[in-house]
Amino acid sequence: MITFFRRLLALCLTFILLLAMAAAYVVHRTGQELQRPLSISQPTEWTLNKGASTIGLANQWSKQGWIETSFWIKVAVRLDSSLTKIKAGTYELTPGVSVRQQLEKIIRGEQKAFYLTLVEGETVKQALARIKAHPKLTLTHTPESLAKLIDFDGANPEGMLFPDTYQFHLGETDSALLTRAAKRMRTEIDAVWKQRANQLPLKSSYEMVILASIIEKETGVAAERPLIASVFVNRLRKGMRLQTDPTVIYGMGERFDGDIRRQDLREKTPYNTYRINGLPPTPIALVGREALEAAARPLDSNMYYFVAKGDGSHQFSQTLAEHNRAVNQYIRNK
Repeated sequence: MITFFRRLLALCLTFILLLAMAAAYVVHRTGQELQRPLSISQPTEWTLNKGASTIGLANQWSKQGWIETSFWIKVAVRLDSSLTKIKAGTYELTPGVSVRQQLEKIIRGEQKAFYLTLVEGETVKQALARIKAHPKLTLTHTPESLAKLIDFDGANPEGMLFPDTYQFHLGETDSALLTRAAKRMRTEIDAVWKQRANQLPLKSSYEMVILASIIEKETGVAAERPLIASVFVNRLRKGMRLQTDPTVIYGMGERFDGDIRRQDLREKTPYNTYRINGLPPTPIALVGREALEAAARPLDSNMYYFVAKGDGSHQFSQTLAEHNRAVNQYIRNK
């Protein structure tokens, strides 16, 4: 009888040992399989839908041929419950990265980032057109509805979006992105307005944005912006009209065909600074930080005129006679 129980105990111990060995093998093999990279040759955009499980993920990857079998991921979930905490979203799966690393990225919710750039000097309409053209965004706004979205007190929210590159994830709305751009613009305006020079001929931070938008459109040479600003500030102080072509173009709207004619300069629109005194009623473009700073802290100069040289820079003049000579040199005699 004793011999029987000894044999039975030996069998039980052997069975337990075999189970332990089998378990150890499964754990080891699972770890090995999860260290294998996905069978993809290039970065691959992949979306995990809401409510999907890690088991469902494994089945999808198996059907795509990215893993040989879903079995080892399913085993891994049994061994490590943290692998069930995956987050829905759109991810970029990377060649050479292990299955476990890919899973951990999805657990952390590190979704693929998409980008949209709003450009200095473009209008709000052009900014909305960029959203419309983006393959991962859907445009739902007009300038009028944008004004309501960002709580702008007026019908034309021109200049109220900050030009920058914005990151977003798939599923984010245009409203969310535009709200971020508007909030960033308010932050930039407030910061620059607090540091403005004394005795500026500007009544509000909004007028600073209007002036900055004109500066933005007049020159792409960063070093010129404070001097361009000084010309306009000097003219405002003296009661001279700004006489700047970009405001004429903005007032023409869709009618502008690339040329400004004499009749366009004579046409009285709210934006034609050849016909109106002071600043136009709204900005004429999106403005960056440098243009805002130039409007808030213009260079101290005696310049009242400038003309384009044709190379992107300008010739500045103190008197009308000097300006006319510069116009003859750079425009009329060409």
